[in-house]
Amino acid sequence: MGKKYSALFVVLLAGLLLAWLPGNAVLPSGWTVIAWNNLGMHCMDADFGVFAILPPYNTIQAQVIDATGHRVTNPATVSLTYEAVADPTGSINRTSAGKTSFWANVLSLFGASPAVDTGLLGKKMPGTANIPQAMDWDSTIQWWIAEGIPLTPYDDARVKNYYPMMKVTAKSPTGTVLASTNIVLPVSDEMDCSACHASSSGPAARPFGGWVGDPDPQRDYRLNILKLHDDLQLHSPTPDPNYVSALAALGFNAAGLYPTATGGKAILCASCHRSEALAGSGRTGIPPLTQAIHSRHSHVVDPTNNLALDAVANRSACYRCHPGSTTKCLRGAMGNAVAPDGTALMQCQSCHGAMSVVGASGRTGWLQEPSCQQCHTGTATSNNGQIRYTSVFDVHGNPRVAVSALFATNADTPAAGFNLYRFSKGHGSLQCSACHGSTHAEYPSSHVNDNLQNIALQGHAGTLSECSTCHNGAVPRTSNGGPHGLHTLGQAWVGSHGDAAQGGAAACQACHGTDYKGTVLSRTFTNRSFTTEHGTIQLAVGTPVGCYTCHNGPSGEGNPPGSPTPTATPRQTPIATQTPTPAPTNTPAPSSTPTATPTAPPTRTATPTATATPARTATPTATATPGRTRTPTPTATHTPRGTATPRPTPIDDEGITPRPR
Repeated sequence: MGKKYSALFVVLLAGLLLAWLPGNAVLPSGWTVIAWNNLGMHCMDADFGVFAILPPYNTIQAQVIDATGHRVTNPATVSLTYEAVADPTGSINRTSAGKTSFWANVLSLFGASPAVDTGLLGKKMPGTANIPQAMDWDSTIQWWIAEGIPLTPYDDARVKNYYPMMKVTAKSPTGTVLASTNIVLPVSDEMDCSACHASSSGPAARPFGGWVGDPDPQRDYRLNILKLHDDLQLHSPTPDPNYVSALAALGFNAAGLYPTATGGKAILCASCHRSEALAGSGRTGIPPLTQAIHSRHSHVVDPTNNLALDAVANRSACYRCHPGSTTKCLRGAMGNAVAPDGTALMQCQSCHGAMSVVGASGRTGWLQEPSCQQCHTGTATSNNGQIRYTSVFDVHGNPRVAVSALFATNADTPAAGFNLYRFSKGHGSLQCSACHGSTHAEYPSSHVNDNLQNIALQGHAGTLSECSTCHNGAVPRTSNGGPHGLHTLGQAWVGSHGDAAQGGAAACQACHGTDYKGTVLSRTFTNRSFTTEHGTIQLAVGTPVGCYTCHNGPSGEGNPPGSPTPTATPRQTPIATQTPTPAPTNTPAPSSTPTATPTAPPTRTATPTATATPARTATPTATATPGRTRTPTPTATHTPRGTATPRPTPIDDEGITPRPR
């Protein structure tokens, strides 16, 4: 009896320890919580004493699935909190105190006075005591959200970590833990203009009266920018009247921004230049921030590599200012895809276009963005010439219009005329980001921290694809009721698919191809082992599954033909992957434009966004060559539903190990 209870204690202890490890979801009750950061990267200024573009402002969004496999829509039944958690290296970020000059300048910049560790909307860092902080229920979108967490890229040991982690926990009204998960809150202060604007960097951006020469590198290039700004707008033969009136209206020094900043008042760029990331910002007659920056600099040549910033063939043009060569924020399935020659298959410009396009007059920044269907155009039987492309632009440089809505984002989301991925939802009204990841960090990511949640939830990295993740113990059997019309995955489908295909095999062609030999839409997300009437089939990750994988074609009769071991289908050659200067999508701006209120804090309706994420399968990468092996068995048996799939080493959905960082 003693040995029995001792063994039981060891098992329970091992389970608890596993649950506490970073990245391991706690599912004691069959509930599931899925959380994500709303963007693939949150940028913030490294210094706030001169001017600011973006504050420390991170956001968690989450949805909860109950033990019956249904999404929770009643906030009275569950509450969510977030707290800091160590990543696999031991790095933890509990407080932002002493890590930024934001709170010393927040009143001047935003007209607010939040306490240290408190953000502009009241959300707090957990603090040195790591106190769990409550998330809010948004009844409109039906998710839990914690918006504006003032997180910085410095952990508690003052070591830079652009990918710190937070633990999100769901509890019952009585305080019982229902589920928890660990996610990344990406943040970077790598936004940098010093290559051109640092004192003595070169003559092109030198202020008329010469360089500032401040010994602090951050203050130096920022003051040089303000000084040049005054030269171009105020000290020209014909001063800009909008500039003059803005200085007066905002209470700035009439002599310009440079004397305002050196006089001790920090300047918010959005005070004059409207930004959809900051509600109530901007002034009439002054171009929006995204237009002013991108259009003004599109003709500039990077002095470090002689690459034109309006170039489309290299993300370095964007990384000159955005994070960046160190942060590597473009780390998801698309950004990490590798071409046969070893170079990046897709660039920032593959989705966003050249800098001149991003800064085009009339474009609405942060909201007018590319959508999934512009690359993921449909099925094997209904598409724009290919199932998917590596650029949203067609051969004429125009944004592609998909013939199928199977992988499309939601229309008029979050406002009329827009169709943002990060606000769109799909199967079971789960947000697209819940399964596919945040923009710029679509699963699988090249950064290990991004993958920890899905490895814990389903046993492998990549798109959240295992039905049992949400449907604990009772996976529904369906031929087309899953995400994007998908059938049930796993061993359960082996014994059921024959009935579904009986007399209706043509429907299978949408994913498995007109030849029934498989396409990129039918690739395995991880290593699979299936028990069939012909024996055990072992499929490597990335194998395109078709009727010839297990038997001799769609008739289902006989063994597979005696052909060489099948390999993953080669990546399709894109018809057009890059265009010099494609025209921007003609999408109308929101019906209500924020009025000029320079001290207004950010609001949820205009949180920044980025690239759209592909649906269902990973973006094309280098050709994988997984194979199929067969182990004959005397009697075919079916594995019961709920049998765990072995956890392989994290790997790309298409069989490519993520490129090391």
